[in-house]
Amino acid sequence: MSASAGSGPDRGYVLHAYPYRETSLILQLWTEHHGRFAAVAKGARRPKSANRGILVPFQPLSVTWFGRGEVKTLKVAEPSGPALPLLGAALMSAFYLNELLLKLTHRDDPHESLWAAYDEAIGALRAIARRSVGVPGLVAAEPGLSEPRVVEPVLRRFELSLLRELGFAVELQRDAGGDAVDPSRAYLYVLERGPVIAEDALERADAVRLSGLTLQHLDRGLFDDPRTAAQAKTLMRMLIHHCLNGQELATRALVRDLQRLEDAA
Repeated sequence: MSASAGSGPDRGYVLHAYPYRETSLILQLWTEHHGRFAAVAKGARRPKSANRGILVPFQPLSVTWFGRGEVKTLKVAEPSGPALPLLGAALMSAFYLNELLLKLTHRDDPHESLWAAYDEAIGALRAIARRSVGVPGLVAAEPGLSEPRVVEPVLRRFELSLLRELGFAVELQRDAGGDAVDPSRAYLYVLERGPVIAEDALERADAVRLSGLTLQHLDRGLFDDPRTAAQAKTLMRMLIHHCLNGQELATRALVRDLQRLEDAA
């Protein structure tokens, strides 16, 4: 991309935006065919700018741009779909997905299947938020921080897609010895090795304990069982933390702080 004078149109989203000079924005764009890159949106903060209300996270866009450097220049941005509002846990989860992409993907590195997984996840979170505000005929489903999270299946599916796209081999069907996972057995999922049969009660810093049933459920995208859903969350948290090399996620820290406030109320 850095050698190209212009490109697009491409489908994309704004992952992050911040002010640049008096009237412009610097954007981190996440596009279907060109991956993640920075672009300046000149004049986007002017009161009468056509881009003023659309260069925001979670708005599906069609974008074109030009430029040869690391920071491109946005040429045209148009909505490519509705931008229904995200609320509560759905909104926080969407920001979490954005932060993962910003920290774990490389600039100008296309990931078309991961882009599709992100687009699907944002659509699912938008549907959750829509149900939470009482659309006629739908049951309110937005949970409080202490309630079972209806957003978690969305997060687990995206995290798994992200890890696999980054080249992290998430083995869910066979243990480290090559045998098929037994749903009735207990395993330690060890970093860089995968599932290892848990022969004793020893804990390891580079592993989480879970059941073979959890591995099967995660592989099949099943999250109805509260126990296996909780174990899948713990596993994904360990693997994501490993990929981040210990970096703290701002969204995770914010959720933790909100939980403390709720517990103190």
